[in-house]
Amino acid sequence: MLTFDELDTESTKNEAPGQEGKDLRVKTSQKRLINCNTVDVNQLMPLKYKWAWEHYLNGCANHWMPTEVPMGKDIELWKSNQLSEDERRVIMRNLGFFSTAESLVANNITLAVFKHVTNPEARQYLLRQAFEEALHTHTFHYIVESLGLNEGEVFNMYNEVKTIQAKDDFEMKLTADMLKEGFTTETFEGAQKFLENLIGYYIIMEGLFFYSGFVMILSFHRQNKMTGIGEQFQYILRDETIHLNFGIDLINGIKEENPDLWSQDFQNHITGLIKEAVELEVQYANDCLPTGILGLSAPMFREYVQYIADRRLERIGINAIYGSRNPFPWMSETIDLNKEKNFFETRVTEYQSASNLKWS
Repeated sequence: MLTFDELDTESTKNEAPGQEGKDLRVKTSQKRLINCNTVDVNQLMPLKYKWAWEHYLNGCANHWMPTEVPMGKDIELWKSNQLSEDERRVIMRNLGFFSTAESLVANNITLAVFKHVTNPEARQYLLRQAFEEALHTHTFHYIVESLGLNEGEVFNMYNEVKTIQAKDDFEMKLTADMLKEGFTTETFEGAQKFLENLIGYYIIMEGLFFYSGFVMILSFHRQNKMTGIGEQFQYILRDETIHLNFGIDLINGIKEENPDLWSQDFQNHITGLIKEAVELEVQYANDCLPTGILGLSAPMFREYVQYIADRRLERIGINAIYGSRNPFPWMSETIDLNKEKNFFETRVTEYQSASNLKWS
């Protein structure tokens, strides 16, 4: 069998009308993550960025649906008097933040990022991620509906809770810049703005803003409270871990192909955005936890967010700036997909093993 590079030396046999004598095939080496104008269609094979395809396969293997998670115990507990007002506040605040944040990520992928990523295997993953963002929004609707909550109160919280609005506004500015008429990544400034957007959403939104909420909700789950919501947040955390790793690979790949973008001034700018995001997240934690509950306190979240910020900076090649410790070491085990227990113990496991089925 001829390899792709060998095929590249062969004559084109099935030329498109008007393309006589022009080879439409593109070598792997010609693929680029952005600003690749060598083809008019998504030529997936051969793969150049195998990491993108692996992330896509991992996302497919983790497929789940919120309606597969029973909510009976959560409903019973929510309707009882066993939850304090402070505990209810934490749950409501996080439902309010995540319900809009997931849709912002989805909008950014479909309206801004997808257009400018010119590599087909990376686009394949972005399509998968966009579906998962829709799935996560579906999850919060399912939770709100199951608990009989006021839908308007939850889904409009970004307009009425200042600490949620501040985080959403921070992110929406990054999308707005890319939706302006005439925006292109073919200029130096445009390519840097695109890189800023990726860092703002993958590193800050999904890699920083989401993690305080994960700690808060999973702390309930660790104490056998609101276990249905907790299980769904475990699934979301598993998805978000892959989103984060894909984003880091995409960012680092663009840096490698366009080293001039990664100037010291730009790195300082990114560090400044991270610092701003940390303070926004600390304010959010203070709002969610005016008093301590479940062994959690607002000061612990300053340490945690700073610790997470350092890890994110290091993954994209910027020195850590805080040196804070991790006050929630149990989260490291939860995030480590290789060590964590199998959350997908029912129908989700069946999705993962479906490829092994034999049909007669």
